[in-house]
Amino acid sequence: MEAERPPAANEVYRLPPPLFDARCRACWLVVGLVALVVLSFWSLDLQWARFFSQDAVARMGRFLAELLSPNTDGKFLTKLLPATLETLAMSAVGTLLAAVFGLLLALPAARTHAADRALWRAPTRLVLNVLRSVPELMWAVLLLVAAGLGPLAGTLALAIHTTGVLGRLFAEAIENAPEGPGFALRLRGVGEGRVFLYAGLPQVLPQLLSYTLYRWENNIRAAAILGVVGAGGLGQMLAFHLGLFQMAETSSVLAAMLVLVALVDAISFAARRLMAR
Repeated sequence: MEAERPPAANEVYRLPPPLFDARCRACWLVVGLVALVVLSFWSLDLQWARFFSQDAVARMGRFLAELLSPNTDGKFLTKLLPATLETLAMSAVGTLLAAVFGLLLALPAARTHAADRALWRAPTRLVLNVLRSVPELMWAVLLLVAAGLGPLAGTLALAIHTTGVLGRLFAEAIENAPEGPGFALRLRGVGEGRVFLYAGLPQVLPQLLSYTLYRWENNIRAAAILGVVGAGGLGQMLAFHLGLFQMAETSSVLAAMLVLVALVDAISFAARRLMAR
């Protein structure tokens, strides 16, 4: 075994900074985050004693008991099935449109290599920020003025908001992709479009698919919120029956949403297994 080399006279060994030294940025960042959490608890009127009181627990128990007794009447289920399929269609179409337009906006929003000037990066990212900053509910209210009540406004609201989310995620995935294959093609004079198709897209495609399927699952839940403003599907039924405190019907609607989320999760798992082969 080779003997340990003694330190040379001109070598300088830097000691780590003290724990709360001004140069210890990570330490001060942690302190700032802890202070922010403490101030958040202090500024909110969190009535924990009232939440865990005997009366509150008893009322919550009665509510859960009613909610765990779904309505399985055939007449009600014949109304639930079309609404379930409508919600599935709304989320699927909205997510598909968002994936297409998100990818189109992600290309100018990403710097694909070190020499890329990316002139449209800042304005495109500003557009993506605006799209995802406005909630789906607000987009649905705006679109209801033009499209009227029904699934069209809900589908477009999901598509617009999800475009902002997926566009940002897609842009980050494209920027973080290894530059080696694209660099080799650029040396051979291949255009940027073909470089992305043959080098960039194959590397990031599994990640883009994973993001898209995850947002599809989220859009099923978001479609329920859009029902509050009359955007159709399970959300409209949920808002109606919950507003009338019909817990059995509400439980059936929630069970249908659970089935849809489980279905999308199974599709996502199967797609990842297929892409990994």
